[in-house]
Amino acid sequence: MANKQFTLDELKKFNGENGNPAYVAIDGTVYDVTDVKPWQGGKHHGNVAGNDLSEAIMKSPHKHSVLAKLNEVGKLA
Repeated sequence: MANKQFTLDELKKFNGENGNPAYVAIDGTVYDVTDVKPWQGGKHHGNVAGNDLSEAIMKSPHKHSVLAKLNEVGKLA
């Protein structure tokens, strides 16, 4: 599944709500944050799953260091 292409519209469906998985895009890669405790309900420090959070991660204290722990599910088209 890691080679699935997501448009931004498709990505928005994966917002972690109503039983949907929670996916976020960072620098063109889509990651699954569904089972990441701080992302429960699809929200984390004002960020919402289903979006491109490339800029937001640069403002976070952990920056890109957390990405290695996440499962890649595809690429942002």
